[in-house]
Amino acid sequence: MKLVIVAVGQRMPDWAQTAYDDFAKRFPPDCRVEIKTVKTEPRGSKTLETLYAAERARIEAAIPKGARIVVLDERGSQLTTVALARQLKSWQLEGDDVALVIGGPDGLDPEFKAKAQMRIRLSDMTLPHAFARVLLIEQLYRAWSINANHPYHRE
Repeated sequence: MKLVIVAVGQRMPDWAQTAYDDFAKRFPPDCRVEIKTVKTEPRGSKTLETLYAAERARIEAAIPKGARIVVLDERGSQLTTVALARQLKSWQLEGDDVALVIGGPDGLDPEFKAKAQMRIRLSDMTLPHAFARVLLIEQLYRAWSINANHPYHRE
């Protein structure tokens, strides 16, 4: 199984890239994780619909064929870490690659969100974009560690 984080946005700050890389290298070969950064559409005088359409095309091009699509959305389901671990195990058992999509400054195209297999949120609070990437990969690693009975997670 492969987890692909598709994130709309620019280059991450060094601190966020360092944290992201630290967690990414911890995953075992049977649960690989990679990030694909999608360029933010320049704002200018474009309509929101035009921005959504341009970013959606880039997002869809970055998602591996046949991957399950999970979008991060402020109105998505809130999962506990243990629930995320159960979900990760389910994806692994089904053999699905999973694309976890983080939108840009204006979020994601509503039609794209509606077609996703799952919508989740990381927090009820607003998070900086770079921090959302780090928090997501940390929680994915924690979920994997729970399933592997690794001592990283303690309750």
